[in-house]
This record gives sequence, structure tokens and C-alpha cells, in this order.
Amino acid sequence: MDTLPTTSSKADRRGRSKSPQTSKPSLVMAFFSCVAWLYVAGRLWQDAENRNLLTSLLKKNSAQRPKVLTVEDKLMVLGCRDLERRIVEAEMELTLAKSQGYLKGHPQQSGDKRLLAVIGVYTGFGSHLQRKKFRGSWMPRGDALKKLEERGVVIRFVIGRSANRGDSLDRRIDEEHSQTKDFLILEGHEEALEELPKKVKFFFSAAVQNWDADFYVKVDDNIDLDLEALIGVLDRRRGQDGAYVGCMKSGDVVTEEGKPWYEPEWWKFGDEKTYFRHAAGSLFILSKNLAQYININSVSLKTYAYDDTSVGSWMMGVQATYIDDSRLCCSSIRQDKVCSLA
Repeated sequence: MDTLPTTSSKADRRGRSKSPQTSKPSLVMAFFSCVAWLYVAGRLWQDAENRNLLTSLLKKNSAQRPKVLTVEDKLMVLGCRDLERRIVEAEMELTLAKSQGYLKGHPQQSGDKRLLAVIGVYTGFGSHLQRKKFRGSWMPRGDALKKLEERGVVIRFVIGRSANRGDSLDRRIDEEHSQTKDFLILEGHEEALEELPKKVKFFFSAAVQNWDADFYVKVDDNIDLDLEALIGVLDRRRGQDGAYVGCMKSGDVVTEEGKPWYEPEWWKFGDEKTYFRHAAGSLFILSKNLAQYININSVSLKTYAYDDTSVGSWMMGVQATYIDDSRLCCSSIRQDKVCSLA
């Protein structure tokens, strides 16, 4: 009987000692649950605040900014609208000035006497001896050249620049020009055989910009001129607008590459493969308004393999008067011809 109470108290102590051990996992789980709940609640609150802030910013910006930004608005913001207007006006004034005979560096005055003609004689870097021969025959030099200009006729050797600007070829031309004063140097043109068709655009443009004349004449460097006879031809046609004067011809288009006078764009000339009517390139004459047309539209004018056919194609699109003068056929046997092969 004395042992029963002792046994009973030990069992009670064992039961009481187990209850704290079983409650620890529950407390830990409850703690982590509270932390997780606080974290989730904090994130949700922060996301809600961010959404409210973004919504308020978008509403504020949309109220200050137009819904559709037009091109006019952009130009106004950039300050380009007035500049664009001034550029358009300047382009229109420049085109008008060119069409009325504006001369580069020499503005035309109403009291100035117009020249009869500007004659451009094509030449090249290797043609020094040919130029020397011309100066000793039909082409005046020195004081005689100045007196001819007083009569209203300007003659210049026409040449471009070397592909290697400033090299010995360019320097020799500059030195020769400083002595003779009889060159028209085309600064924007490269003097090369493959660039020859483009040279005619540069020549007429430069001639119109530098001199005010009734006529502009292109002459090859293998031609001897009867200068007084040419002046007579020009003087009798003075004041004639739209004159395209020369030894008019046509002919077959050469389609085989490697042959003389080959035309790379032969297919443009139709099934018959025949050139349109045009003045021979040895010598031809344009009146002032036709030369001005080339000057104004030089950028867009199409060139073909040769300068004479190129000019002929340009004349087809304007009101040009074709004048076939056999005296300008340099290879003819006429006694009264103006030119002959040198």
C-alpha cells in the first residue's frame, strides 16, 4: 500500500514532462505563419501603392500632352517651319535668277552690251602642241584676244581637272593659263575619256554663268576654224531664240561592244536602232535660252555615250529650232565652209 502513491506520482511527472515537448513545433509553425502573412501583406500593400502612383503619373502626363502630335506641331516645336519656308523661297528665287540670265560673279546690268558668242574649244592635258598650233593660226592671243572680246566674241580652251586634284597635270594647266589667260577650267569636271559626254553640261553651264552672250559654241580640239566666217554666221542670226545650229545628221546606233561609236544604251533607240536628228559634235551652236536650259537642268539631264547625241536628246524636249547649216560640216568639200579637220 505504501508503494502505490510512489508509483502514481512518477507517472504523473512523466505525463507533465511530455506536454512542453509536444508544443514547440506548434509554436514554431505559428511564428513562421505570422512572418509569411506579414511579408505577403507588405508586398500587396506596396504593389497597390505603386499602381496608384503610376496611374496618377499617367493621368497627369496625358492631360499635359496632346493626343495626336501632327507634323505641323513637330515643325513648330523644332523651329523649322520658318526655315523651311525661307529655303523654298530661296530655291524659287535662284531658279528665277538663272532663267533671267544671272551671271556668276558678273551680275547682268541693263546697260551692259551682250556678247555675240562664247566659243569653247575642247582640249586635254596632252594637247599642249595642238593649243600652241591654234594660237599661232586662227585663234588670237594676247592683245588680239582682248580686242576680239571687245568685238563681242570670247574664245577659251575648255578643260576639266585631273582625277588626282592638284597633281602635275593640273599644275601645268594652271601655269599655262597664267601666261595665256585663254582657259575655261571646269572645276567640277574630271577630264577623262569616259567623262567626255558630261563635259558638255559643265561647259554650257559655266559659259552661261560667266558670260552673257547671244550664242554659245562648242568646238572639238581637232578643228581649224575660219573665225571671221563663223562670226558672220552668228551675227546674221543675232537675237534668234531657240536656235540649235550645226551640221545635222542621224545614223545607225552601234550595238556591238568594242566597235567605234559603241552605244551602251542602244536598246533605248527602238527596233530600227537609229539615232534621232542631232548636230555633229565637231562644231555646234546653241542660243542663250537653250544654254540656260542646260545650266538650270544639268543635274537631271541624261547623257549617252557621246556629247552630240546627248545634246540632241535634250533639244528634243524643248522648243528648239533645228538649223542645218552645211557650212558647219567640217568634213565637207564646200569652199565656203566655216571649219575643217586639223
